[in-house]
Amino acid sequence: MSSIRLFILSSFHEFGPMHGHLLRAWAERMQVPLWTDISVGAVYGAMKRLAAEGLLREAGREQEGNRPMRQIYEITEEGRRALEDLRRAGLSDVWFKFDPFDLALTRMDAKMRKTLPALLGERLKKVQAMLAESRRVNEGVPAKVGLAKKWALRHTEYRLEAEVAYLTDLLKLAGDIAREKPHSVVLK
Repeated sequence: MSSIRLFILSSFHEFGPMHGHLLRAWAERMQVPLWTDISVGAVYGAMKRLAAEGLLREAGREQEGNRPMRQIYEITEEGRRALEDLRRAGLSDVWFKFDPFDLALTRMDAKMRKTLPALLGERLKKVQAMLAESRRVNEGVPAKVGLAKKWALRHTEYRLEAEVAYLTDLLKLAGDIAREKPHSVVLK
């Protein structure tokens, strides 16, 4: 499942033919990197790949004033079929990535154990800042954006709230973890 492919194809499906600069500006205005794994700078390269695959096609060229000539693209029928598959996968597939934090937590040496409470406190502050930023962005979303988009944005908040709760609970145990003797494993 590719988020950037879904974003680009759905944008062309919804808004019609456009050039890459317009799509990139729209992605920046929608603050796409704050609630997806999409880098706005990757839009141009991804558009070219989609065109090479026959999911987008050139629909003309446009030049405004002294600006460079821009290629206008549109979605193809094959692109619409791929979009339907991407939407279905996006709604049904579950993406769960293991956090390297968990491995680091289980692989600490004595020195690291002593600093664990401070490290957890720093991590908690970072996650709380991310949550505050997510809430700030979501509060600025106009009411007319629709329920689906509002709840897509809320999904990040829910995930960050869960991480704050987890770190808060773990921080309460940090002293006990710091004093715990590492378990030795015998490898044969």
